[in-house]
Amino acid sequence: MSSLIPAVMVPAFIPSPSQGVWHVLGLPIRAYALCILAGIFVGYWLGRRRWVARGGSPTVLADIMFWAIPFGLVGARIYHVITDAELYFGAGRHPIDALKIWHGGLGIWGAVAFGALGAWIACRRAKVPFLAVADAMAPGIALAQVLGRFGNYFNQELFGKPTDKPWGLEIAPEHRPDGYQNFATFHPTFLYEAIWNLGVVALVLLVDRRYKLGHGRAFALYVAGYTAGRAWVENLRIDTVNHFLGLRLNVWTSLILFVIAVVYFIVSARLQPGQEDISGGPAAGKPTDDEAKPESEPESEADAVAADAKVDAEPKVEAKSTNGSDPDGSRD
Repeated sequence: MSSLIPAVMVPAFIPSPSQGVWHVLGLPIRAYALCILAGIFVGYWLGRRRWVARGGSPTVLADIMFWAIPFGLVGARIYHVITDAELYFGAGRHPIDALKIWHGGLGIWGAVAFGALGAWIACRRAKVPFLAVADAMAPGIALAQVLGRFGNYFNQELFGKPTDKPWGLEIAPEHRPDGYQNFATFHPTFLYEAIWNLGVVALVLLVDRRYKLGHGRAFALYVAGYTAGRAWVENLRIDTVNHFLGLRLNVWTSLILFVIAVVYFIVSARLQPGQEDISGGPAAGKPTDDEAKPESEPESEADAVAADAKVDAEPKVEAKSTNGSDPDGSRD
């Protein structure tokens, strides 16, 4: 009986995608862009659920994200171009390639920094506590990164050192960097980071459920958790990047941000324990106390005439002075 069952060949590696671009009606549909968009969608979905659960208005959050998302995308590209300027500027390079975002090249640090700037501007305009928004969106950002990393898989980029492990990632010859042409499989760092980020999502959700993190502490926990994993994943990668004191630039960035996030988490917990209440006021889509007070309606012309007539009809009492003194008995 068993001999009738056809053998199933399981590859001893993760195969590379057959293609990363599909053409529909002459328009290129790129897997990289779809992964980024899917990440934005699920990240916003999770952040919205957390915001509403705390009493916030989904409409208010949508308005804030209308600022944060474009800022984040622009910032992600700016960070990549600045830190890898040699890829776009100089002899034999084409600066116009810096605008070709579909080829890959989005820096998470720029995305978070500029996205936070856009959210802060929107929060200032709407009079909404920015740190409460950051806390609500923190695990959603990590979840967005999970899907976004699969864009690197379709682009066959940002992989790690060669490996013969069963989970090694097959890379086509044209995508292998110089010096690695004789290697076929590499560490799938996109997958390592995606799995790590799922752990960060779970960490933030569980700790927040237990301790009700507020005043930016959920966001700080996300930053600390993500950077801890990014530091070791970054050391596995072999793509060409700038180094400083023997370490890749993104490793230094991870270490610095990890320390800042941990210090902020500790200090904030001591100075501002508890969680902000966003169930009232602008965050919940409700007017502030000053806006809630009804303003006195302007007096109509008829009411003014009637009031003047009433004053004229009232008897007037004239005060008489005696011996040159004022009515109250005082003298000039």
